[in-house]
Amino acid sequence: MTPFDASTPLVCDGGLATELEARGHDLTDALWSARLLLDAPGEIVAAHRAFFEAGAAVATTASYQASLDGFARRGLGRAQFAALLHRSVTLARQAAAEAPGEGRHRFVAASVGPYGAALADGAEYRGRYGLTTRQLRDWHRPRLDILAEAAPDVLALETVPDVDEAEALVEAVAGLGVPAWLTYSIAGEHTRAGQPLTEAFAVAADSPDVVAIGVNCCAPDDVSGALAHARTVTEKPLIVYPNSGENWDAARRRWWGPSLFTPERARRWFAEGATVVGGCCRVSPADIAGTADISNVNDPADIATGAG
Repeated sequence: MTPFDASTPLVCDGGLATELEARGHDLTDALWSARLLLDAPGEIVAAHRAFFEAGAAVATTASYQASLDGFARRGLGRAQFAALLHRSVTLARQAAAEAPGEGRHRFVAASVGPYGAALADGAEYRGRYGLTTRQLRDWHRPRLDILAEAAPDVLALETVPDVDEAEALVEAVAGLGVPAWLTYSIAGEHTRAGQPLTEAFAVAADSPDVVAIGVNCCAPDDVSGALAHARTVTEKPLIVYPNSGENWDAARRRWWGPSLFTPERARRWFAEGATVVGGCCRVSPADIAGTADISNVNDPADIATGAG
């Protein structure tokens, strides 16, 4: 069973790294939240559990920035890397089991960040790495093989900045036996690399392995347009989990501006056709709790009108 088998809207978690930072962890390391797979796995469980307790039905694992290259630079071999990727799924499963709500379906999405995330230089928001589709596919496939072995409910191919990498990922998940979702990081009506969204969403429209498409880590203002573009090329379930809309000051290393992630906007996204709604950077368990409150209705018309 995947999150997309459900007949009612579902809520995904928010920013795992945001919650870990709120718990006092410095994630400026090149491995980002994946570092805690080594150093503080119990804290990852606690962060996942906070989102489940807030009403999330889906947890994305702490594997977004985990790569064989990155862990090799820490002196870890493939076997240790594989064990840590497996651990990322196990920790999310543990949190799902520990959170209140016996009998409630909870799902684990194994996070697969783009190639640029492993570079730890912001390249995932630019794309166009100078690699061929085949090179990108070959780079992603070992990590996907390992995560598939851990048997998550779904592989989260997320924050994808351009069509080339999306094509590589669609090829790489073929035949793994685990369904995947594909979400782009976008700016307005284009991918971060500048391609039209209709072209981007069409990449996975005919893939039997990619069971849902959408966007993540984008501004909340961009979600409605993305949903409209996606629906012109596919009938697959749609998933959206934008960031808070705050701005990052790289020089001062701080966020500024108001959060634009609200339950009212989440209500609109459900009404516009999203099956799963959640958040990314700077979206907290409190934000997810507000989203969960408005998702607990059975009729899409109720979502649109505010009933329920």
